[in-house]
Amino acid sequence: MSDYRSVSTQDRRVAPPQPGSRMARRQAAAAGPPEEPPTRGHRVKGDNGGGKMRMLAWVSIAATSVMVIGSLTGYTLYRDAFGNINQKSVKADIITPRPEDKGALNVLLVGSDTRAGEGNARYGQELARTADAGGKRTDTIIVLHLSPNRDRAQLISFPRDSMVQIPKCKNESTKQEMPPQRAMINSAYNSGGIACTISTIETLTGIRVNHFVEIDFSGFKNIVDALGGIEICLKSGVNDKKAKLVLPPGKSLLDGEMALGYVRLRNYGDGSDIQRIKRQQNFLSKVVAKATSTDLLTSPGKLTGFIKAAAGSVTMDPELANDPEQLIEIATSAKELTTGDVKFTTIPWIPDPEDKNRVVWKQPDASELFNSIVNDTEIPKISPSESGKPKVTIKPDQVQVQVLNGTTTAGKAREVADLLTKQGFKVTELGNFQTADGQSLAATEVRYPKTAATGADYAGVLAGQVTPKPDAKAGKAKAATSEPYSAATTVPAGTATKKAPVIQLIVGADFETVKVTKLPDSVEKSTTTASEQKSVCV
Repeated sequence: MSDYRSVSTQDRRVAPPQPGSRMARRQAAAAGPPEEPPTRGHRVKGDNGGGKMRMLAWVSIAATSVMVIGSLTGYTLYRDAFGNINQKSVKADIITPRPEDKGALNVLLVGSDTRAGEGNARYGQELARTADAGGKRTDTIIVLHLSPNRDRAQLISFPRDSMVQIPKCKNESTKQEMPPQRAMINSAYNSGGIACTISTIETLTGIRVNHFVEIDFSGFKNIVDALGGIEICLKSGVNDKKAKLVLPPGKSLLDGEMALGYVRLRNYGDGSDIQRIKRQQNFLSKVVAKATSTDLLTSPGKLTGFIKAAAGSVTMDPELANDPEQLIEIATSAKELTTGDVKFTTIPWIPDPEDKNRVVWKQPDASELFNSIVNDTEIPKISPSESGKPKVTIKPDQVQVQVLNGTTTAGKAREVADLLTKQGFKVTELGNFQTADGQSLAATEVRYPKTAATGADYAGVLAGQVTPKPDAKAGKAKAATSEPYSAATTVPAGTATKKAPVIQLIVGADFETVKVTKLPDSVEKSTTTASEQKSVCV
């Protein structure tokens, strides 16, 4: 998978620059972004920023989706519209070590509230309409994750007021290196742009970011208008002067201007950010459902208009904008947003002990979520045996494991045993394995009894959960020491029996982690599927 293979280190735009274009934004950004006012009780009441940016980023998926879906039936007809995509190369500005590319496709989605250009300057606070109007901010960062075989999609939303460690980055305007700092995660974008945001996400999560898509106020409106508006359903009416929005209870058809007010809406329901996120997820599902509808796709006139609007509303890295195959992969997966196959997840968080108006990521829950994305977890399918008959279907809670520490690092066996237990495996014993030279075992091993007829099956399930994946071998090794394992965490009741063979996991120096297939409750509670968004009044 290629990432940011630039033909030039300079930003470029295929179509001539226009007001509000990337070039205009770049020139205006030299003065730096306006100072961001403090957030007050964001998690309780929230503010307009979180909603508008999160929605802008999500709508960029719909833009990319339909723009490419049109090409599936006639790329030649629509390729001129693709030439209007704004392009920005940032590879040279990423100065931190990058995670390994494991075959997934991860696209960073952001919304820019730049006030540069006539289409954007009219929005936002009075402060943004001054001489500093060329600045930009983002209140949302989202990663669209597509599995290596492109059969699963997930949207991971990063709360904009998360206090995190931002790594060293280049200043987007001056190109001078900025030192690491603890700050709100959106500070990375404010000063270092997309490149710094990519570095921050990759450093904090271990997720390799392959591409990015960016959208602004005007782009959001253009996309909604090109779709002929989006119908929503409200439990109660809206009369909000700040959002300049008046809507009755029940169903309403929103044009671009009304939709922008809706996604910026603060004083509705309980006023919480969490409720607003749910409304926005519901809105996104409706956008994509309409964007991928037969009515649009079978109307050349409507489709051409939408593709032109979408193409001119987004900015991408050149590698994505000029790679129809990857765009089609995104479009195909995004089209499934109207099914239950796509998940919307918010990073689990808790109030920041140092500032209750900010949040920090709940651990180890957040790390387990990142682990599941990095390793694209799914319990491996058992392949047929040599006889051609299906092997026994085995779940982790049926696998008994003896964990032996084959490294020189004390406590490694218990550390790994705890990880296995959280994923449902039945760890029975801990111990140590001694190599002939007294050094760490180079490669992790999984072993099963030679006499166990189904030993390879059980060993295969365990091996599939370990990174990097070890080969399963017949014949157990002798433990130097061993003792019963007492789980440090609550272990759910399982079905392992004495008849099941005990599988050995000998931890070597190459051991990285145990894949997460069972996510914490906090992650599950913050996750919804697209199918749950249908026919809902919010």
